[in-house]
Amino acid sequence: MPLRQFPDAVKEFALQVYERPMDETEFYENHIAFTGAPQKHFFDHEKVVLVVDPFSFNTSYYEFKTSDISYVEELQTTVDKNGLAINIVRIWVKKLAIGIRSTPFVVADTRF
Repeated sequence: MPLRQFPDAVKEFALQVYERPMDETEFYENHIAFTGAPQKHFFDHEKVVLVVDPFSFNTSYYEFKTSDISYVEELQTTVDKNGLAINIVRIWVKKLAIGIRSTPFVVADTRF
């Protein structure tokens, strides 16, 4: 059965994938993995934004300096019902690096 509908153009965001570390034991002791969809930072070209669950209504994101990322693994490409394709990656960040975790929310009165 031929495919009738292909995903729309993907907003390309290229991360430089570094070589796999030689000493994996030491690497895993000194790095932490984060998974999500990479995006360019809004105004700082030396940072990466990693959206945790890009198709969810309740999502969060991380910000890291690109110099703190030691290795990137491409995991999968996720496609939503409208054909929008998003690459999911796992990034390995050096321990003790400073990152930002952000969870957007709507300010509202929650009393009922």
